[in-house]
Amino acid sequence: MTDQNGKQLVLDKRYLRMARIWAENSYCRRRQVGALLVKDQMIISDGYNGTPAGFTNVCEDEDGSTKPYVLHAEANAITKVARSGNSSEGSTLYITASPCMECSKLIIQAGIKRVVFNELYRLSDGLDLLANAGVECIHISELD
Repeated sequence: MTDQNGKQLVLDKRYLRMARIWAENSYCRRRQVGALLVKDQMIISDGYNGTPAGFTNVCEDEDGSTKPYVLHAEANAITKVARSGNSSEGSTLYITASPCMECSKLIIQAGIKRVVFNELYRLSDGLDLLANAGVECIHISELD
């Protein structure tokens, strides 16, 4: 591993740990997911899974299933950066869980070039789509 790769790995792990802390903001009981969007070593957006603005912060129905309108952390981070006027072109998305198919579509359209994640989502179709689109996907399971 070159020195540059070693430095990048240190940064990747650091941002993933920060995304994990950010996930604690989620009101979802089943699963808390956090996301950070980083460009030029600056955090340009953040997100966690939850309900849209103006909705009560209840993510699950009484039976424990997730409400259909709950937004994923990636979607929240991407829409937040779009509202800010910043560009996500060429950025890296750090997320605590690998993206689903719908979020992968948003990642591609937002021009995000790297996705670094910690846990594997139960489906891999989102990662497959990102790979087909040329988005670099990095799985880091150990964060120290």
